[in-house]
Amino acid sequence: MKLGFLGAGNMGTAMMRGIAASPLMQDGTIAQIMSFDTDSAKLSALAEIGVSACESAQALADASDFLVLAVKPQVLGGVLESLTLRKEQVIISICAGISAEFIRSRTIPDARIILVMPNTPLMLGLGATALAKCDGITDSEFALAKQMFATCGIAEEVPESKMREIIAVNSSSPAFLYLFAKGFLEFAEKEGIESGAALRLFAQAMVGSAKMMTDSGYSIDELIKMVSSPGGTTLAGLSELYDGDLTGTVRKCCEHCTDRAYELAGAERR
Repeated sequence: MKLGFLGAGNMGTAMMRGIAASPLMQDGTIAQIMSFDTDSAKLSALAEIGVSACESAQALADASDFLVLAVKPQVLGGVLESLTLRKEQVIISICAGISAEFIRSRTIPDARIILVMPNTPLMLGLGATALAKCDGITDSEFALAKQMFATCGIAEEVPESKMREIIAVNSSSPAFLYLFAKGFLEFAEKEGIESGAALRLFAQAMVGSAKMMTDSGYSIDELIKMVSSPGGTTLAGLSELYDGDLTGTVRKCCEHCTDRAYELAGAERR
């Protein structure tokens, strides 16, 4: 199978680097990774991992069995209208908020589409990717797409109708977590704690906490209680977070993120 990436921005590049190092390349399941981007410097940087550059978007589309749409959602419509696609191709869209109907309306009515929402930790093999199988995709094609992303982290199937809502949960959330982390690291700096040590300790605390959520069998509320000794330091800190309505702020963050996904697609949120 020949895999093409239309766009070599941060997310597309992360995906290409992750997949290029995966067993799917080593066992020949993916015979070739190709890409086109208007910025030729990005393509030159990818050549070192074996990604072949195409001279145009149409040349990439012509050569690809699976074509990944990795351009900005705001420009996708114009890009698609300039392309001629084949109905036997599998189109994988990682464009936030864009629906299968949007893609079909600007290409061919029977375009076969998988909607995908990855995140940038994919480039470290620690990605969290949501995928939705749309009409016309076979089980084997979807399984291959899911395997492709699972080699770079984890991949979970999500209903097509929830692909805009999932963005806040797995794709945009790293940025939200980084901002959360910034507050802790700024506190450490203010207190004169060496920045490298503070970063490593807090990052490991996030890694360990994530594993506790997935592997311990305890609920989130139970995990919070385990850390919170009566009258102790944790409860003192938690009281400020509760007073500031941290969870409410997070929900608003996710709502705004989701609203923007609908806006990018020109759709109305139900």
